[in-house]
Amino acid sequence: MFKTYRSAALRLTAASCVLACVSVFAQATYPAKPIRLVVPFPAGGSVDVTSRALAQKLSIQLGQQVVVDNRPGAGGNIGMDAVAKSAPDGYTLGMGALSTHAVNPALYAKMPFDAVKDFAPVSLVVITPNVLVTNPAALPATDLPGIIAFAKSNGRVNCASGSNGSAGHLGCELFKLATGAPITHVPYKGGGPAMTDLLGGQVQMMFDNMASALPQIKAGKLKAFAVTTPKRSALAPELPTMAEAGVKDFDVFTWWGVFAPAGTPTEIVKRLSDEIAKALAASDLREKWLASGAEPAASTPEEFKAFIAREIPKYARIVKESGAKVD
Repeated sequence: MFKTYRSAALRLTAASCVLACVSVFAQATYPAKPIRLVVPFPAGGSVDVTSRALAQKLSIQLGQQVVVDNRPGAGGNIGMDAVAKSAPDGYTLGMGALSTHAVNPALYAKMPFDAVKDFAPVSLVVITPNVLVTNPAALPATDLPGIIAFAKSNGRVNCASGSNGSAGHLGCELFKLATGAPITHVPYKGGGPAMTDLLGGQVQMMFDNMASALPQIKAGKLKAFAVTTPKRSALAPELPTMAEAGVKDFDVFTWWGVFAPAGTPTEIVKRLSDEIAKALAASDLREKWLASGAEPAASTPEEFKAFIAREIPKYARIVKESGAKVD
């Protein structure tokens, strides 16, 4: 009997060693095939553009193609749910955002994934302030009191956002809460479609991220009023904060970061984090993003995890106080 148990134990130990060796070999040779980067928003928006630029850099650095896979819908939940349910082997990643990992858990009554438990944070990628912009032909105001007066005299103003749960959505809700202006939130399936309708006059205003809005502001197609961060942005220092412009207690900014499914080996997560930091330090990519209004913000997995832990309660409070709902 003892020999039987001993034989079984030896076989189990041998099997464990084999599995461990296979795991170590897989991590040492990673990546051995193309990597899929899921973008949970439509093609053409700022998240997509940022993701494709990063994917191009990582493809060169890793020696394997990083393929962008757009899976929009439900404020980013559809795409990130696909990531959460993928094999934790480093070959499926997701470009998560403020909405998917900080706002949606408070905004949606039922989430398809746990924003903390179902993911391994890899690295923060970009931080960009939001800016209140209008189509001057559709909303002829020169300051925030003018926007409020126009909304009240016309019965309402439509405020676009790239999705439910985005910083733009929260900006619309906070503006309505703080001013009493009849603002109607209009969510789109991505920042690109929202911007198209704003430029076309179908909606009148938007709290857009600086990366998307800045080119249109510089071209004179949109009028910028204020940034939604407590301090002025170095990307557009001439713009006042919302507090300086007359509406206090605004602290909303957009961010994007790379996530892997929970259980992804720590060695692979660290390798990816290091490669992302290297990509974001490249002068061509950095200068391109800064010129468009996006600030590269590489982090370690531990730093990114701590960042998310601060963001979740912050936006849970904002959602509760503003009464924001999924439209």
